[in-house]
Amino acid sequence: MHAAVDFRREKHELDTILASGIFSRAPNLAQVLTYVCARYFEGAAEQIKEYNIAVEALGRPADFDQKRDSIVRVEAHRLRKRLREYYEADGADHAIRIEIPPGQYAPKFLPRGGPVPSLSGDTLVAVQADAVQPDSVQPDLVQLQPDLVQPDLVQPDIASESSVSGSPASESLVPARVEPDKQLGPLVPAGTANSAKFGNRLRNATVGAVLLLLSGAGAIALWRSPERKTAKIAPTLPLIVAAPAANSPEIRILAGHLGGDYTDRLGRVWQSDRYFQGGFVFESHDHPIVGTREPRIYQSRREGFFAYDIPLPAGIYELRLHFAETLYGENNVAGGGESSRIFSVSINGKDALREFDVIAEAGPSTADVRVFKDISPAADGKLHLKFEPSTNSPLLNAIEIVPGTPGRLRPIRMLALDRVYVDKQGRVWEPDRYARGGLLVARTKPVEGAVDPDLFRGERFGNLRYVIPVPPGRYGITFYFSEAWFGPDTPPGGGVGSRLFDILCNGVALRRGFDVFKEAHGGGRGVTWSAHGLEPDAQGKLNIALAPLRNYACLNALEVVDESK
Repeated sequence: MHAAVDFRREKHELDTILASGIFSRAPNLAQVLTYVCARYFEGAAEQIKEYNIAVEALGRPADFDQKRDSIVRVEAHRLRKRLREYYEADGADHAIRIEIPPGQYAPKFLPRGGPVPSLSGDTLVAVQADAVQPDSVQPDLVQLQPDLVQPDLVQPDIASESSVSGSPASESLVPARVEPDKQLGPLVPAGTANSAKFGNRLRNATVGAVLLLLSGAGAIALWRSPERKTAKIAPTLPLIVAAPAANSPEIRILAGHLGGDYTDRLGRVWQSDRYFQGGFVFESHDHPIVGTREPRIYQSRREGFFAYDIPLPAGIYELRLHFAETLYGENNVAGGGESSRIFSVSINGKDALREFDVIAEAGPSTADVRVFKDISPAADGKLHLKFEPSTNSPLLNAIEIVPGTPGRLRPIRMLALDRVYVDKQGRVWEPDRYARGGLLVARTKPVEGAVDPDLFRGERFGNLRYVIPVPPGRYGITFYFSEAWFGPDTPPGGGVGSRLFDILCNGVALRRGFDVFKEAHGGGRGVTWSAHGLEPDAQGKLNIALAPLRNYACLNALEVVDESK
């Protein structure tokens, strides 16, 4: 029984972690960890369930429905990551470490000595140029374009993006040219600390592969890093995955990611790379990415002359392609800027993006999303994406495919919170993931005069900008406001005229001198304001700006609806 066990060492480790400051900006994580450990110490580990954590640790109501609210799964995923990071750094020499195993919530207290998976490392992973699914080989996509690469800039096996300028690795910008009768070596795990040992293993594996091929053997051994025993490394040939079932048509793929699946903050699963032909991959785990709450989506990529053939059930879909330029541009290792990388993308043989330049679209190290509606599989039941270079190799970070509505984009609903909310009409509101600038604050005082007061529980204030990717069309936007700071009954006082700001879309003023207090007829009251017939810019974005005139602008929620006919 747990009650008879002395947990002094385990409790000391918990206290040490809580006092370390790693949860200073993530109180939910501290609450979850404290709760699950307390239940464990009480001998009630079997009661550590998703529902109990939601209600007892995170304050969810008794009618909490885990099918509609993924808060526990999201926070548990974040907690596991934060614990791994802690034990790789400040807690590396601790005698005990706390772990929350995947798939469960009860903690484990493990003695020092077991490997801790690395969360860092910026490494080019060498992949055979013909690493394609056996049933979909197209020889013209296998080889890299010889006129688009610079063989004097790289080491053929592993190149790093994070090397210090001036070192040999800092010039490892693009892969060495692959001649038609040569191939890159077998897959090398990313993030390896012992590169010399891997160099020897790589050469041995290459020689062994040649001998096996000459002798008629049909497999090449997969080598793993002794320092990443817990990492799951894909074989040289990518995983062959069955077509998605018709009842689960949402597909999310991390291009260039060869490890396990990734679950984001919203509980959505991004699968490792699959369905591709040609190209090669980079991993850049610690590279900062601007304009996203999910930098992990943009820290691996596929480059080169490549294509994807993705099985899809018949239907209408929305397609989102995710890009971030982490090689070229200011403060990136290759330098350059606009025109450093230009390429084209086709969907089912039709041009989708022509002369596409990620830096010109969004800037370096910045998340950029392109959205397409009315997407359907081709006659063979697959969605065909092809990436062709103009200057240097094309890149892709992620693919997202979700069910669509014919002729219209699904509504985009965002609110100023860090979690998903399902309103009284059953509509899903996501965190404002397209926000740039401003600060999030919680507003606990109930809002009056609103159909759904919970939409006003969070607020973003500051000099605000939203960069919302949409396909061509006409859109309506509804803004949700409530003045929670100024007013006669608040410490700052004030009222009409205390907060004024302009609302703009793509640089055009929609409303000048907007006054939340005046429009809502007082403080603590909800009010909405809408604009219609808005069109995206040439980069496929609705650039919404709330520019302060007097004090900061503020916003509680935002809804974008496709008004195309």
